[in-house]
Amino acid sequence: MKIYFSHSIENVEWSRMKEIYHSIGWKNHDEEKIKKVFQSSNVVAIAYDKNKIIGFGRALSDGVFNAAIYDVVVDEHYQNKGIGQQIIENLLAQLKNVSCVHLVATSGNEEFYRKAGFRKMKTGMARYLNPSLAKEYLE
Repeated sequence: MKIYFSHSIENVEWSRMKEIYHSIGWKNHDEEKIKKVFQSSNVVAIAYDKNKIIGFGRALSDGVFNAAIYDVVVDEHYQNKGIGQQIIENLLAQLKNVSCVHLVATSGNEEFYRKAGFRKMKTGMARYLNPSLAKEYLE
């Protein structure tokens, strides 16, 4: 398996992106929403095995002080092979001059992000419109 990365969403197969989201249980992501969130992100890392998308991540950043990483997702068949860490490393390399990089980890994946150097924040706060997400992520 030879993994390579693209930082472009040009010619992305949105149906494949949806399959990957759905493979990990994120069923509310349809092609239109996926395309919109990636078009609105100024930093992307899409992992390919040959010509097949196998994982991705995205970030929003002002390019100086702050960035936030979202949606680091690896196809269920490619998990536990180090691809998620490669996606994080790729995003962080693109954000290397940004002072602070934030992220919200899905429940149960905190250790994965600790390995990449992330730590819990003392002052992090959030607001969710979806009550079930609020229950899962907020104190």
